[in-house]
Amino acid sequence: MVAPMTTGDAVHPARTSDEELLGAEAPIIATERTDPERIAAIDAELDHGFDALAHIGCGVTMFGSARLPQDDPTCRAARETARLLGEAGFSIITGGGPGIMEAGNHGARDAGAISVGLNIELPHEQQPNPYQDISLTFQHFFTRKVMFVRYAIGFVVFPGGFGTLDELFEALNLIVTSKIRHFPVVLAGSGHWSGLVDWMHSEIAAHEMLRPDELALMHLIDDPREIVELMKHGARRQGRMDQLAAG
Repeated sequence: MVAPMTTGDAVHPARTSDEELLGAEAPIIATERTDPERIAAIDAELDHGFDALAHIGCGVTMFGSARLPQDDPTCRAARETARLLGEAGFSIITGGGPGIMEAGNHGARDAGAISVGLNIELPHEQQPNPYQDISLTFQHFFTRKVMFVRYAIGFVVFPGGFGTLDELFEALNLIVTSKIRHFPVVLAGSGHWSGLVDWMHSEIAAHEMLRPDELALMHLIDDPREIVELMKHGARRQGRMDQLAAG
């Protein structure tokens, strides 16, 4: 272990690999790796993810709250959406945990589609749900996010908290900055999302911090069948229909 500098505050071990990495310069975080060791671990995590998901054709990534029970109407809608997407030939990718993630993986299993869970190391350990054909656990949020985007032709975002909002807005930012090609981003459940979208129009676009065409990247859709058709359009636009048919 590399000895940390000390201050008046007690030095404590990092609770996660991300805290150890991002807090490495903070004297109160016990430094457990050198920078070359951190880089090697990140490289290994990316390499493992690329290898495990190399055969995924057209994936749809589904996000949403981990805190909803499976009998919640939103979870039921997520399961049905995943089932229809799976029947259309899409693989389903989630964060691997409970709530909306479990519903998405369960719907994929209902359809006999490939069900992927990208779990994350957390201080309070997230238990993988039982409906995953491929279950990976990542130490770092940013390596996990690479997998969410790289193997998906679109995102379906159900109601959720900070993590869901983070994933939603990062995807939109990747599109508007041309880091990725345009792909469909669905906000599933207009009753939940309409207030946020209205605020973005009235407070952000009105002050020219976003353009109307950028706000139009978000599609508010309630009908799972409409979501499937939009994802098919996204696959076609990205030249991925052959992969979809193969799936």
